[in-house]
Amino acid sequence: MLFEFVQNLVAKGRTSFSLEDVQKLKGSTPEAIKAALRRLQKKGDIAMPYRGFYVIIPPEYRISGCRPPEQFIPDLMEHLGEVYYAGLLSAAEYHGAAHQRPQVFQVIVAKSRRQISCGKMRVDFIFRKNAAKIPTEKINTPAGELKIATPEATALDLVGYVHHCVGLDNVATVLAELAEKIDAEKLRKLAGLSPIAWVQRLGYLLDLVGAQDKAQGIAGYVVEKRPVRTPLAPALKSTGAKMDSRWRVFVNTKVEPDL
Repeated sequence: MLFEFVQNLVAKGRTSFSLEDVQKLKGSTPEAIKAALRRLQKKGDIAMPYRGFYVIIPPEYRISGCRPPEQFIPDLMEHLGEVYYAGLLSAAEYHGAAHQRPQVFQVIVAKSRRQISCGKMRVDFIFRKNAAKIPTEKINTPAGELKIATPEATALDLVGYVHHCVGLDNVATVLAELAEKIDAEKLRKLAGLSPIAWVQRLGYLLDLVGAQDKAQGIAGYVVEKRPVRTPLAPALKSTGAKMDSRWRVFVNTKVEPDL
């Protein structure tokens, strides 16, 4: 009965289902349903990246043990009733600016969540309190629509979550490729949704990679706000570091983008 249920979902274009969906089936006990789910998982027909949520795996994804995350994350987040968007290096890849393919799929959420795995796929959830306010775009995937951060939001997040992005060198490299997609005025309007230190560091890095024109709007924003001086690398000491007066940034590390 469960096999037919899954096949009917596939015929309707569905790529996932929940335990609650299965429990609506008539004539099955909870024990029988759980046993049937385990059999389908063992055969590789379905995977469970999150308790009570199942992904239907077509033959082309059997080797990896799961669909790519962009194909099930929208359904999972709808199942959880939570705000999300694909961000950081995952969003940069969709904008044509991923220097290297990310090892994990990065999702920004408004509620803290642990990393999940599905077959060989891994998904990192990065907490951002005001995720619901960050502008996104929708892109099409083989399983439907995925929300991703806009180029401007991606740029700010990259600087704000450097430790999730393989360090400042990699962030600068990605920004150099992302810059052509950035709208300076949209970036200026978005600046207020992020800590001012993120804006300062982003401006410095955009200058560094030769995208000064994209930073003009936020340069004016920094002048208006007159923020305290901030270190380029927050985890490092700033003693004796040269200060970039345009951005009020202590350049306490050397950034070497791979251009």
